[in-house]
Amino acid sequence: MTEPSVSVERLVNQIFSSRKITRNDQRLLMSLLLSKDALSSEEHSYIDQVFERLRRGLIHVVD
Repeated sequence: MTEPSVSVERLVNQIFSSRKITRNDQRLLMSLLLSKDALSSEEHSYIDQVFERLRRGLIHVVD
């Protein structure tokens, strides 16, 4: 099995730098996470950070 061309880290960093998450970003992130047997502690941290920034209004959901 090959590694996906986009990593969770790269996608999350793109979301953080643009301060927005698109529906496509959401789908891709979910696909990346669900394709794994288990998440690393680093990946858990990234997801927690995304949710925290969404909650605080630092990331906006766009279409």
